[in-house]
Amino acid sequence: MSFGERRTDLAVEARELWRRSASDTDALAGVEAFESMEDGFGVTTVNVLNEEGRGKLCKPIGEYVTVEIGALLRREEDAFARAVGVVANHIRSLLDLQGEERILIVGLGNSSITADAIGPEALRYIFVTRHLKQQMENKFPGFRDVSALRSGVLGTTGMESSELVYAVADKLKPDRVIALDALASCSMARLCRTVQLTDTGIVPGSGVGNHRAPLNLETLGVPVLAVGVPTVVNAATLAMELAHQAGANELDASLFGEAGDMIVTPRDIDSRVHDAAKLIGYALNIAVHDGLTVDDVDMFL
Repeated sequence: MSFGERRTDLAVEARELWRRSASDTDALAGVEAFESMEDGFGVTTVNVLNEEGRGKLCKPIGEYVTVEIGALLRREEDAFARAVGVVANHIRSLLDLQGEERILIVGLGNSSITADAIGPEALRYIFVTRHLKQQMENKFPGFRDVSALRSGVLGTTGMESSELVYAVADKLKPDRVIALDALASCSMARLCRTVQLTDTGIVPGSGVGNHRAPLNLETLGVPVLAVGVPTVVNAATLAMELAHQAGANELDASLFGEAGDMIVTPRDIDSRVHDAAKLIGYALNIAVHDGLTVDDVDMFL
């Protein structure tokens, strides 16, 4: 999503950018936002309520939950377990599971490019249970039917991610789809330090301006929860954001030329992606399967 000349996938940043550009008399109608602290982690919920809010934030109507996970990167005491609990609670709330729903989890992105590997990496920690439930259903009470798909990317498969997901979903008939992907931020401070959850689905590749067919309720026929972590920032967006923080005048993105289209990522992206992907995998297991703890996930893995 491009807001003005800044690119971001995060609803919380889109709201900040709108408020920064608006006059004192402008009201952000059609959007509600709430901030809280949960077990030591900042949580911001942005609700896009109607078409007016959608037009202002350029985000589909729905709920967006952003969890700040900086404490995890700082290795604060018990930070991983606490972060997993917070993220799992919000996943559970957005999924609104009522019974023995079948769930398809899709890891979007390119596993060969670290900054784009959040989805495939997170699948390493997912309990895949579909085959077990079908063969020995009574042996796994409390576990839901979960299958996983690594969609790959067009350049390595020759197929759009959405085409693969549509085909698999048509075959398996899941009740919920969960899509995991890397996102783009407009701030270095949020790279790999936030997790965004939304019930609006996702457009694969949108973070780097490579828009593909969407994965959402309209295209798949079932609710789609998107879980993403920002791992990259557009160079022009970063330059404008740094200039704003320094109190400089607004920069014209067209002055950057080809350099403005470069994608910037943290130098320790390997360890950050690993941490974020593990957090997502553990949180999904605990949210989807009843009664699990972090210690249980450790044991099963």
